[in-house]
Amino acid sequence: MTLNDFPAGFPITKKWPARHPDRLQLYSLPTPNGVKVSIALEETGLPYEAHLIDFNTNDQMSPEFLSLNPNNKIPAIIDPHGPNGEPLALFESGAILVYLAAKTGQLMPVDVAQRYETLQWLMFQMGGIGPMFGQVGFFHKFAGKDYEDKRPRDRYVAESKRLLGVLDQRLKGRAWIMGDDYTIADIATFPWVRNMVGFYGAGELVGFDDFAEVKRVLAAFVARPAVQRGLTIPQRPA
Repeated sequence: MTLNDFPAGFPITKKWPARHPDRLQLYSLPTPNGVKVSIALEETGLPYEAHLIDFNTNDQMSPEFLSLNPNNKIPAIIDPHGPNGEPLALFESGAILVYLAAKTGQLMPVDVAQRYETLQWLMFQMGGIGPMFGQVGFFHKFAGKDYEDKRPRDRYVAESKRLLGVLDQRLKGRAWIMGDDYTIADIATFPWVRNMVGFYGAGELVGFDDFAEVKRVLAAFVARPAVQRGLTIPQRPA
């Protein structure tokens, strides 16, 4: 089955037609949350087609996109070859990472206890690192930087430092968050770390040089060829 077999169920394909309807369809933007999924897809080798959701033109608020994700956030996917051969639509980057790991048998430990431990660290990113680092970005780089009262910024800076400390301690003596195995926990976490010190320019603000283990693993993460490819997908307009 392909997406063309289910035209009524996926109105998003009217605005973003699938050139390869037999492939997984990714609707995204190269932000920290967006690249989690493009990196995972590049790492697993699963065939997919990427569609840019352009926030500059409010694509995320279009009826077509809202038909896929009523929460108007990227990323989202449609897998034409989902469970039982039926198409599956998903949003929320963490849920998509878990699905891709299960579908491909990659990026997740086989051992049941370690699988739950991996999910634990995935939730650590989803509930902590993502929201807190994002608030630092708002108050340091975007509109919040003009607020005279720096207490909101400093609150999120302090929490981000704490989270970096937790991550730094976890990485001591480990190649990756789960040890020798590279998992969806790493794919979820390190785009946000990279964004904090790169795009947000907040490395000095959060004392990033104090977290040697995080710096070490971030360097290993961005050196991976699949990561380098995934960080640019979908490509932004020139």
